Amino acid sequence: MRLGPVSLLVRTRALLTTLVLLGLVAVLAAYALSVGTFRLHVAEVVQILLGNGGGVGERIVMNIRLPRVLTGVFAGAALGASGAVFQSVSRNALGSPDVIGFTTGAATGAIAQIVIFGGSAVAVALSAVVTGLFTAAVVYLLASKGGGTGYRLILIGIGVGSILGALNGLMLVRGDLDDAISANLWLAGSLNARTWVHVWPVLVGVVVLVPLVAVLSRRLSMIEMGDDVARQLGVRVERTRLSAVFLAVLLAALATAAAGPIAFVALAAPQLYGRLARMSDLAVFGSASMGALLLIVADLTSQLLPLGLTLPIGRMTGIIGGIYLIWLLTRPRSV
Repeated sequence: MRLGPVSLLVRTRALLTTLVLLGLVAVLAAYALSVGTFRLHVAEVVQILLGNGGGVGERIVMNIRLPRVLTGVFAGAALGASGAVFQSVSRNALGSPDVIGFTTGAATGAIAQIVIFGGSAVAVALSAVVTGLFTAAVVYLLASKGGGTGYRLILIGIGVGSILGALNGLMLVRGDLDDAISANLWLAGSLNARTWVHVWPVLVGVVVLVPLVAVLSRRLSMIEMGDDVARQLGVRVERTRLSAVFLAVLLAALATAAAGPIAFVALAAPQLYGRLARMSDLAVFGSASMGALLLIVADLTSQLLPLGLTLPIGRMTGIIGGIYLIWLLTRPRSV
């Protein structure tokens, strides 16, 4: 497609796949708004969203369920886009913020706020974002001494994540019992009791940051061919890579601040989308759509388990993601 001096390459299969994923997210989100102790029909939910509802149903949907669903959708989208960037930068299918340790770094700040300072929900979220960014800076600086790409970035990230994981465990052991329980609940990853305070930061982050990442996607695809080749094509390699990593870490930190540590969504979303769309290039919007779908499916699954069982969404994605990781590692193209 060409409009004056601007040209845009549109892959029909990728576009259709993204639209289908967004349609599934919308349908499942509407259904999720009807699920709960107070059951509603999807038609009633639609009427409430259109402003034609009222009474108890409207209060439940607008004040309880809608913030939960939107937090899940946008946190999943943020993780999907973040994972796509990290897999591109590391040139490895295992590159994701939870594997590299950035999510663990975000959790460190949140746990410190809960256990040591007794901070509010806003303070916990801000601490998660700040420590997530700080962890990313440390990992990137250490990895850049040896090239900053590939296995070095992943291995250093795993090492830093292990150290921070031990620190997190120490804070939980040494903290007050009630605070430690609250921190453990946060670490499980959950969409329970989400409010509009949790929704707006990650919503704004996705709306603003994902398009910025998409602008960098073509240059990142060139960098995947090698730094020297990218420089010959006019790409400012270090500047592009650093900008992309900063945006991806910020997306992951915002998602973690909103819903707690959510495992494997950032890892699985880009790979699943690439296989559905049959493309190997960096697909930011497609990965974000797949991430949103994965998280909303995991949330619905956790609510609809038989025998009244309810698993935190972080544990549910961990179970599903563990199976996916085993499958991924057995594939010839996994790394």
